[in-house]
Amino acid sequence: MAVFVALGAFLMTLAGGWTALRVTDRRHLVLGLAGGLMLGVVGLDLLPEALEAAGTEVFGVPAALLLFVAGFLLAHLVERLLATRQAAHGAGERDGRVPQVGLTAAAAMVGHSAMDGVAIGAAFQVGGGMGVAVALAVIAHDFADGFNTYTITHLYGNARRRAVTMLVADAVAPVAGAASTAFVTIPETLLGCYLGLFGGALLYLAAAEILPEAHHEHPAHSTLLCTVAGVAFIWVVVGIAG
Repeated sequence: MAVFVALGAFLMTLAGGWTALRVTDRRHLVLGLAGGLMLGVVGLDLLPEALEAAGTEVFGVPAALLLFVAGFLLAHLVERLLATRQAAHGAGERDGRVPQVGLTAAAAMVGHSAMDGVAIGAAFQVGGGMGVAVALAVIAHDFADGFNTYTITHLYGNARRRAVTMLVADAVAPVAGAASTAFVTIPETLLGCYLGLFGGALLYLAAAEILPEAHHEHPAHSTLLCTVAGVAFIWVVVGIAG
């Protein structure tokens, strides 16, 4: 049952990526919306879930928050290291952006989607009602996941074919994650720590890369409105799912 329900997440992820692919003539609006969606997912969905799931504190600070900061710093470190290496070799960089950073970020999105599938499967192990509620929440925000996966990959100079490949991987991930729960169960604390780490990395990409790029060539009010709309959309999704 969990795998069947996860097919909805598969379709919704593809729909989000297809939307990002089709509106490339309004690139600044796409990036503004993507930044808002990512900010909303991190602040209104991932971080609250991480704090609730992780539970434990380390020297007076919730473990999820420590990993959130670590994820932010890790994303910054990875980008700087890759940029330095590419600059030393004088190749592989387009418009100051390193393709490997986009692929790494997209791979993290795929990992997150797999965890979404695991969450669906685990919820169905608790009960049918719980499974349906979690599945609806996952399906609703997977549109944003698909949109962001394609946008991030393509933004960093990767070819459209590679971006589509990462999109398909992101779409398949929740189905695979749901199927895996028939064999393994991930401890809630470990899942919370992962969500905190991933949230920090995602926030870095939104705040340090995607939003500045959105306003670089087109500092229009419409771009800002798209960002606000992205956050508002995730707020609505979280509110309905709750």
